[in-house]
Amino acid sequence: MLTIQGLTVRLGGRTILDRASATIQPGSKVGLIGRNGAGKSTLMKAIIGELEPDDGGIEMPKRTRLGYIAQSAPAGTVTPFETVLAADTERAALMAEAETCEDPDRLAAVYDRLIAIDAYTADARAARILIGLGFDEAMQAMPLDSFSGGWKMRVALASLLFSAPDLLLLDEPSNHLDLEATLWLESFLQSYPGTMVVISHERDLLNNVVDTILHLQGGKIALYAGGYDAFERQRAERAAQIAAAKMAQDAQRKKLADYVARNSARASTAKQAQSRAKMLAKMQPVTAMMEDPTLSFDFPDPDELRPPLITLDLAATGYVAEKPILRRLNLRIDPDDRIAMLGRNGNGKTTLARLLAGQLAASEGGMTASGKLKIGYFTQYQVEELPGDSTPLELMTRAMTGKAPAAVRGQLGRFGFSGPRAEARTGTLSGGERARLALALVTRDAPHLLILDEPTNHLDVDAREALVQALNDYAGAVILISHDRHMVELTADRLVLVDGGTAKDYPGSIEDYIDFVLGRNQPKGDGGKGGKLKGGAKSREELKALQKTVSEAETAIGRAQLRLTALDAALAGKPDKDLARLAMGELSRQRSAVEAELETAEARWIEAGEALEAFKNGA
Repeated sequence: MLTIQGLTVRLGGRTILDRASATIQPGSKVGLIGRNGAGKSTLMKAIIGELEPDDGGIEMPKRTRLGYIAQSAPAGTVTPFETVLAADTERAALMAEAETCEDPDRLAAVYDRLIAIDAYTADARAARILIGLGFDEAMQAMPLDSFSGGWKMRVALASLLFSAPDLLLLDEPSNHLDLEATLWLESFLQSYPGTMVVISHERDLLNNVVDTILHLQGGKIALYAGGYDAFERQRAERAAQIAAAKMAQDAQRKKLADYVARNSARASTAKQAQSRAKMLAKMQPVTAMMEDPTLSFDFPDPDELRPPLITLDLAATGYVAEKPILRRLNLRIDPDDRIAMLGRNGNGKTTLARLLAGQLAASEGGMTASGKLKIGYFTQYQVEELPGDSTPLELMTRAMTGKAPAAVRGQLGRFGFSGPRAEARTGTLSGGERARLALALVTRDAPHLLILDEPTNHLDVDAREALVQALNDYAGAVILISHDRHMVELTADRLVLVDGGTAKDYPGSIEDYIDFVLGRNQPKGDGGKGGKLKGGAKSREELKALQKTVSEAETAIGRAQLRLTALDAALAGKPDKDLARLAMGELSRQRSAVEAELETAEARWIEAGEALEAFKNGA
């Protein structure tokens, strides 16, 4: 049980958590939500002991193993596979001890514990987690320093999941993932046996994984049973109750104030008026559940252009002319298109976006675009690169050179930057506010085509809903790259799958694609659904069967090796308790039998491993 009791945390003179209290039951899967800047990460740091509270505290069983991803990503020459294996520190220590221990009783205890923690299947479990997060076999063996920051954070996440802590703490775990890896993560978390607290703004993850919502607002926390949709229903009901209570209280306050005003001067009613005045002074006002008035997205509508906006005819593109990443591109973008790009990270979605945005040239084939076409291209890196010492007003003034001050402030106002917020230093803005500012900057010229590459990473749930509404109201074309399938489902009416070195229209809905990735309801053959998907759902049942066979063989090998070690120790005169009563002849007989079992398991493991490798190469 995790108990948060009267927790108060102040940072920089500001109260972040104010006597917050909640009790989380063992085995619960809790979604910690709240507006950007509400204090979610602060609460999580207090749970792990990184922050000392000003008052109150957090209690949990003494031997609870906590798991939390550090701010710094892993680095060095070690591989992702080695990094993940090392995350299980108990297993690593026991394996090292088993190599040197000479005490038979202690050695037996070590082997018992290794079996209990399933140590001999660790390699297979580590590989499965890395594969689920997008690392193929070759990537698992590459040095960490060869990966980008986002991929390194995937290794950190894989290490945390592999270590299987009693209390798993996750802060926006899907931010560095593509849709396919997010789907795998959801499946993994659904079956996670321990207690879990996850900060997330992914509506689908909060609906599919968690069974409790912990809502943080105004320094207080409140528990709601169910996922995010259930929370929203309960919050709406609560808001209606609060609104009714406030209306009733306002009427009562008005009645009391009128009585005091009319009767204070009369001797016969002065005492009653004084009593009512005291009652009025002591009455605690009911606070309405106010929405953030600055939460705003409003894209300026472009001038009309005749279709098509862009046409690709057998185009190829990449970063080295002789080695294109994408080939045979045949796409047409029209003014009313709402397109979502699908496919694993690394398959070329951003490369295609940069080609369409004019940042890359077509090295083969043709690309034609309307001469008057204006494009707004948003990437998550633009949010991180905003200069912290400038204000939104200064940045927009420079971007809109020659425009009247009213036009500059008008564009900022579309995105919630009016009054003092327009003149605040960018470094003091929340991640969500910086994302809105970046969107305001890239749409200042009313683009005909808006290309958004992961626009939701810095946005909370309410901000994402506001962005969905704004995109649906926008009159231009939209190309969206996002792992937030709720946003994809509500905004896109056309899907393009980027895979196998090209991009093709995907003839189905986002739900069809999810079924495709997860291997559900698959037709015979690929059904025309965009071709093969690396790490996807082609013959998923066959893949699972091969992986299961490999895992079972590895388990059998581990157990046989463990038994052989114990038998060899007994034959050398250091038997454990179970073997101490056996004669030498029986020990030899058992050793021969176990050796035969080991050979059989190894042969099965080699055969299944080759079949699995052949499957991957053909997938």
